[in-house]
Amino acid sequence: MCNFREIDGLTLQSFKTAFHELQRGDVVRKSTHVAALNGNIRLIMIQGLTGRPDRTATGELTLRLSTLPKLMSPCLHSLPTELRDPETRIRNRSLDFMVNPKSTQVILAKSEITQYLRQFFLEDGQTEVQTPILAEAAGGATARPFVTTATEFYDRRLSLRIAPELWLKRLVVGGFDRVFEIGPSFRNEGIDLTHNPEFTTCEFYRAYTDLEELMQLTELLIEGLAKHLAERTRQKLSELPALNVNVHPPFKKLDFVSEIEKALGRSLPKLTESDASEQVLQILADLSLQPTASCSLPQMLDKLSATFLEPQCWQPTFIIHHPECMSPLSKSFEHPSFQGQPVAARAELFIKGKEIANMYEEENSPFEQRRKFTEQVQYRARFSDNHSGVDEQYLEALEWGLPPVGGWGCGIERLCMVLTGTSRIGDVMSFGTLKNVIARSQ
Repeated sequence: MCNFREIDGLTLQSFKTAFHELQRGDVVRKSTHVAALNGNIRLIMIQGLTGRPDRTATGELTLRLSTLPKLMSPCLHSLPTELRDPETRIRNRSLDFMVNPKSTQVILAKSEITQYLRQFFLEDGQTEVQTPILAEAAGGATARPFVTTATEFYDRRLSLRIAPELWLKRLVVGGFDRVFEIGPSFRNEGIDLTHNPEFTTCEFYRAYTDLEELMQLTELLIEGLAKHLAERTRQKLSELPALNVNVHPPFKKLDFVSEIEKALGRSLPKLTESDASEQVLQILADLSLQPTASCSLPQMLDKLSATFLEPQCWQPTFIIHHPECMSPLSKSFEHPSFQGQPVAARAELFIKGKEIANMYEEENSPFEQRRKFTEQVQYRARFSDNHSGVDEQYLEALEWGLPPVGGWGCGIERLCMVLTGTSRIGDVMSFGTLKNVIARSQ
């Protein structure tokens, strides 16, 4: 409430002029005098008000002003009552946040999720670190990297990191038994509903931790995170839907080779044989899955998983023991039920059919790691635009002794999508995907 007679030194004309300006829909900022009282107000005008709390004749809480509201910034557009078109919303993100509370709450939920992960790992005795984003080798995965140069090293090609994995394991070699990092990674690949070239990853490496412990820790993390977010939803994120999946441990487990063979009704070839790629290619052709000669063996096996296993993973489910060729940085062993079939000590967590986390017992033998790196380089040479060679520096680090270590990685955006019921990765990123960011400048 603003009463002309209660404000000292105010003329009637200045009073009318002030309120004429505010009626245009201009933006004014709250003063610190009343910020605590008005912190939950979302209006077209965020008023800078100084006064004392009071109640109206109907009992509603208000302020009795002692000064005129202070104009801070002009608003040159009329605020729409709704904004539904997805492309318009993502292109004009500021307006989207002003009009659609759910858009704002998804970003708030992402912040809550990131903070919960950080606190969970700190309470587990882990050390948060930052590792290089620019280096000569992208490292840690088979994806195509972004390539650039630096003024200081104009004659050398640099890459944005694909993953922080190899750097973090070097720290474990150096005596940091439990380390984690939350930060950006980059993959110069396509954009779709669940992929963006720039994304946020969370990875941790924990010495003397096996695959079973990693899965148990993941169950504990997901259950606690879901409960935390549900509580926050009740308090201030009311626009977000309930998760509607059972996150209580233990989670279901699907053995990769066993379940694929059950779905196919036939056995997979021994994947270490020289003609394994041709045999798996024929399986895909028989299933009319449109294989191409440019698909590597790991990519074809991944296609089988996407077709037959991932649709079974609506409830939280671990897919375990992938073929060795799919996990060159993981320890491997012969499958107990399939003689001559080497598999990785690896698990992937899926929820609502989406991959949420990837974990495995890290390969710590420099000799085995060299063999697997060499195979990976051969796949890259034939099927990938990433032609980086064997990482000799990492192999040298392994020669100093990497203790048995469990590694875990999660895409923050993918996790946020599942927990907030969002179908597009752009909706959980402050300004959408790279496509949306580029479109803003056109």
